[in-house]
Amino acid sequence: MIRPATPEDEAAIRACAIAAYTPYIARMGRDPAPMSADYAAQIAQGVVHVAYDGAFLGFITFYDEGPHILLENVAVTEAARGRGTGRKLIAFCEEAARLAGKPVQLYTNAKMTENLAIYPRLGYAMIGERVENGFHRVYFQKNPA
Repeated sequence: MIRPATPEDEAAIRACAIAAYTPYIARMGRDPAPMSADYAAQIAQGVVHVAYDGAFLGFITFYDEGPHILLENVAVTEAARGRGTGRKLIAFCEEAARLAGKPVQLYTNAKMTENLAIYPRLGYAMIGERVENGFHRVYFQKNPA
């Protein structure tokens, strides 16, 4: 089940983000941005959704940016990895974008090479690269079906 995050989910969301992104610190030379995100504010804005099956499995953050829906963050717990949870969360975002008649855009750090391979397999096309806040980001987009 995917549902909007509540304030009670914040600790699990933060722990999931820290666990998911800690392995990238050595590669990037700094904490990835999701490790310091203001999840309380994002939950209050209604832009965070969680996957839950009796236990917290992961989360996704996305919101309308005018011409597109920005998929800002997706992470799953260690226990949920390899079970399709991340894909279900992304599909949830894609469905919201389809209903809005907008493409989904996302970015990943250039040093997160696993992501650079995953997103094209999910139908995303690379649309650009830029450095923002010291992060080398690669942007992808998927148009509504």
